[in-house]
Amino acid sequence: MHADHVNHFKFTTRARLDKSINSLVGIVEGVAIDGAINHSEVSFLRMWFDEHVELQNCHPYTELVPVVSSAISDGVLTHEEREDILWLCERMASTEYYDQVTADLQRLHAVVGGIASDGIVTEAELRGLSAWLDDHEHLKSCWPYDEVASLVTAVLADGKISPQEQSMLRDFFSEFTSLLDDKTITSPSVKQGESLVGLCAVCPEIEFSGAKFCFTGASSKHKRSDLSALVQKLGGEVVGSLTSTVNYLVIGADGNPCWAYACYGRKVEKAVELRKAGARLLLVHENDFHDAVADRV
Repeated sequence: MHADHVNHFKFTTRARLDKSINSLVGIVEGVAIDGAINHSEVSFLRMWFDEHVELQNCHPYTELVPVVSSAISDGVLTHEEREDILWLCERMASTEYYDQVTADLQRLHAVVGGIASDGIVTEAELRGLSAWLDDHEHLKSCWPYDEVASLVTAVLADGKISPQEQSMLRDFFSEFTSLLDDKTITSPSVKQGESLVGLCAVCPEIEFSGAKFCFTGASSKHKRSDLSALVQKLGGEVVGSLTSTVNYLVIGADGNPCWAYACYGRKVEKAVELRKAGARLLLVHENDFHDAVADRV
């Protein structure tokens, strides 16, 4: 575990438990959204099980883990097994820590991750996802619901998925799952008007003197205190809260296991809101931040 997370990790047990169950619901919904489940999708579900096997003796995993283990033991997930897992998850899920919107966004992340888990997105899966989105319209205006809905609508418009669209779907969907290699967002999109544009700046021009910086997630190279010292040395200011006066939000490459979502937390969510409201705020991946520092020292 990253050193920046140790001190508060123990205080997030309830939140991480709720998120894991919401993610399992989404994964099961995603892999079965087209009515068929293949070996790669079952393997993706098994990854969730492997990540949580150490909790099998803790409540409520004492009830959940045996059900998941039995369902995937033969490499096949039947309709009945899927319904059993979803039934149990629905009774374990709560909104004690997260509100319903956050819980459903956690499910959305896992749904699209489950869809992309076998490396290909089919028309049937997109139509199933479209139906899921229609059933969860209360998520409208919440990132990334609008972006996912816009992409699905655009791809389905001509009734076929071109190779270019297939690549775009895989790249986009893979950003929103905690079970893939990347630990944090690298190239997600945000909706501006009718277009999808990159959320993180590409090759950003970063000015330090007089600028305000905010950090989220963990750095793969430095402690948060070291990053703050670098910014201050170069004439910038580091703030803990994100407001419209912040110039740069730097997203750590190692993410944070305590984030509310699979690959980002509330600061990124707030940054999207500020961007859509017209704030001149750049979201910068840690790698670009280090490049900018290297150019000045």
